[in-house]
Amino acid sequence: MNKTLALFIGCFLLPVAAAVAVLKFDLAPSSTTNYGRFLENEVILPIKSEDKMWTIVLNLPAQCQTACEVQRENAEQLKVALGKHSQKVSVVLFEETYSAQSSGSHELAPGAFYLVDKHGLVVLEYLYQANPESNRLVLKGLLKDMKKLLNYARSK
Repeated sequence: MNKTLALFIGCFLLPVAAAVAVLKFDLAPSSTTNYGRFLENEVILPIKSEDKMWTIVLNLPAQCQTACEVQRENAEQLKVALGKHSQKVSVVLFEETYSAQSSGSHELAPGAFYLVDKHGLVVLEYLYQANPESNRLVLKGLLKDMKKLLNYARSK
């Protein structure tokens, strides 16, 4: 067998063997770089994007009291914190009770922020934390994720 054919076969078999080893021995990385939590089920919200790339949705159902008041103030601060990105992102207060009609029903958590694309698909969830410092870190993570997404969209 000549060297070219052996090299060709080796270039094919080595990546396939590496992929099989990663899957078989569960060597895939378990950490992510996002701060929000990905939803397990597809949730689509009936919101208007106003020609914005992304929407930050705050879920404010009627039965929510103190958590929603705190988060309503945080939503106002988020609008200011977006700075130059505010023309690409809208902040929406979602005051309807909503339950997703998908394979596994997922109710939106009261007082939680959701990162939604321009088609209404909920991508990330940021749950309310009762501790003010923990909640501040969650909102800081939301801003970091938002800036990453906007930078990625600009590079395309």
